[in-house]
Amino acid sequence: MHQLIFLRHAKAETEAKGQSDHDRALTEKGRRAAGKIGLAMRKAGLAPEVVLVSTARRAQQTLEELENTPVWDEWPNIDSLPQLYMATPSQILATVQGLPETVRSALVIGHNPGLHELAISLAGSTRIAPEAARIGESYPTAALSEFLVTSTWRQLAPAVSSLKRFLLPTDVA
Repeated sequence: MHQLIFLRHAKAETEAKGQSDHDRALTEKGRRAAGKIGLAMRKAGLAPEVVLVSTARRAQQTLEELENTPVWDEWPNIDSLPQLYMATPSQILATVQGLPETVRSALVIGHNPGLHELAISLAGSTRIAPEAARIGESYPTAALSEFLVTSTWRQLAPAVSSLKRFLLPTDVA
């Protein structure tokens, strides 16, 4: 069995004139939210072996906030992937499906709408659960979802995944 965790980057500043979207930084509120999610991850024992993170500044800074919390006792392998910047659900899925089978747990830090749409898809038959209904409503900044995957990474699909948890910074005390 595998564990797949999605984390949308935390709240970013509004794009300034002449600034690229890729270079937007986290706001102070975003940094605090990422820290709250980091604490919740630590409390829940969410310790991925691999982190796949978008190269966008706001995604990189979200990871930095997790590292500053500190979330993990052992550092995961971290791969900054340009293809995760504004990736579609199928692009994110293909990236995860390419993971080696020796990886038991992976965290993807990325963007909407791709993460949101893939999370809805993977929730599949669990949509009747309250957590899945929340995912269907929205996937705001710093939202985290955890899925259990009962197949190989290559076979990842809604039929072989189930939603275990959905957390927002507002859920964390």
